[in-house]
Amino acid sequence: MKNLLIFAFFIFCLVAAQVSFAQTTDEVVDKYVTALGGKEKMLALKTVKMTGAMNVQGADVAIVATRKHMVGAKMDFSVMGTENYQLTTPEKSWSFMPIQQQTAPEEASEEQHKSNVGQLDIHGSLINYKEKGHTVEYKGKEVVDGTECYKLNVVAKSGKTSIYFIETKTDRILKITSKSLRNGEEIESTTTFSDYKQNKDGYWFAYGMTTSQGEISYSEIETNVAVDDAFFKVN
Repeated sequence: MKNLLIFAFFIFCLVAAQVSFAQTTDEVVDKYVTALGGKEKMLALKTVKMTGAMNVQGADVAIVATRKHMVGAKMDFSVMGTENYQLTTPEKSWSFMPIQQQTAPEEASEEQHKSNVGQLDIHGSLINYKEKGHTVEYKGKEVVDGTECYKLNVVAKSGKTSIYFIETKTDRILKITSKSLRNGEEIESTTTFSDYKQNKDGYWFAYGMTTSQGEISYSEIETNVAVDDAFFKVN
């Protein structure tokens, strides 16, 4: 009888811990969404146009990133007198890189497209993550570059896995590490975010980003501007 009571107590504690864990996950996500301005405001976001420059090996590259929610994502960049772009739609991804001697747009592999397609969700993976088919799990706190962060393990519906580090003081994303397949090989990428500001429409964005390709600084971020679907056609 004593052993049975101990076992029952163990099961009760295990279930209670799982419930608490789920609540903590949603609490962290809710605080993050609130810091962005709230779910209602974020769901009203239809398009984003980001203008800035990327520093690649000491050279500045002018970039314009345009996204329309679940329609298309395109990054145009000018370098050394050439006009280049990377493009993703729900069906396929392409790149056109004259700087790399491409003479026509090239379709990305299915693996690469699967990794890119998350860009189409301009609301972000954490907003309504359950409805989107993503899995989010709170993994406790971790200090990142001297800053205490909440750590969330995010598995997208596509299968792509990411770790989100969200600052405990500001509830804003500091860093995202992701793993995806490319040419059959698992590739890990890291993006750090900085210089959060509100644009004229009251949306919060990181105006500074650092990736393995270089540092990006945005001078202007416009929201809910008119973007025709035809903008995301291969040309």
